[in-house]
Amino acid sequence: MIDRRRFTGALAAASVWMAGGAARAQVGAALPLMRAPRLKPGDTIALINPSGALYEREPYAIATETLQALGFKVREAPNLRARYGHLAGTDRQRADDVNAMFADRNVHGILAMTGGSGGNRMLPLVDYEAIRRNPKVLGGFSDLTALINAVHAKTGLVTFHSPVGASEWNAFSVDHFKRMLMAAEAPTLSNAKADEDVLVPKAGRIATIRPGTARGPLLGGNLAVLTAMAGSSYWPSFKGAILVLEDTNEYIYRVDRMLSTLKIAGVFDALAGVVLGAFTNCEPGNGFGTLTLDEVFDDYFKPLGIPAWRGAQFGHIKKKWTLPIGLPVEIDAAAGTLRLSSAAVA
Repeated sequence: MIDRRRFTGALAAASVWMAGGAARAQVGAALPLMRAPRLKPGDTIALINPSGALYEREPYAIATETLQALGFKVREAPNLRARYGHLAGTDRQRADDVNAMFADRNVHGILAMTGGSGGNRMLPLVDYEAIRRNPKVLGGFSDLTALINAVHAKTGLVTFHSPVGASEWNAFSVDHFKRMLMAAEAPTLSNAKADEDVLVPKAGRIATIRPGTARGPLLGGNLAVLTAMAGSSYWPSFKGAILVLEDTNEYIYRVDRMLSTLKIAGVFDALAGVVLGAFTNCEPGNGFGTLTLDEVFDDYFKPLGIPAWRGAQFGHIKKKWTLPIGLPVEIDAAAGTLRLSSAAVA
């Protein structure tokens, strides 16, 4: 015999879930926007390692010398060189470094040493109230997608999808980093002009999936990491957002599966626009035939009826934009540009 009260309750819960759509993407309401003070020559940048371990000493030396060449003093977080399996220390050690560097009044900015994996594991151990009280520039990409989106979601702080310490700091990447975080400019970002000696350059090309302009807060980063946060309280609100996505070393069928996760979670229904960066080494793999990346992106983004384009200069590539996570921006999907509405730092 059916328990009517339980049946009614279950039906109501199912109705909420089925009707949730975009609402399911709204894990928490967006908090008031908060900007960190801009970085200045002579400021101290702390290197942290919230994700994977490094196994050689030289990358630490190169990262330190790079930041010094930019005019900064460098502080190594206490557990920067720790290792626990493939991780750069235990969850507690890695979270303790995040918390300590935000609490240290002599540290002005915080940069991840590298990506890897494992950033999601330590999110519950981060002191978000302390970050709210001591806003600072926080930068990184790849696995740092977890931390930079979680910090923004929990505090309202604009964080940065930027090169990590171990990245190649070429002229293009340095210029974007300095204009965004030191000069406090509000630039219009576009791809570097190709310097190939050919009639039709291949580098820096964009592909418009659906033309148009759109405005909204910028959110996202690495597709695999963002998807692994699905439904948690560390996901930001995607309502009216511009979603940026990139990835590396994923078979196309996995890219498809991860995009389907975002779709059925209601994220795509909430968006104002989409910008796709580099999907580096995302190949068909072995076995049966596969959709192409073109077909996968068309399947998910063309039906949305919102501006979308691919080929933006961020991700696992040498020349990178620095992107402000949480800051309102405007995109032009035909021109392949992303314009900041205001400076990302104070």
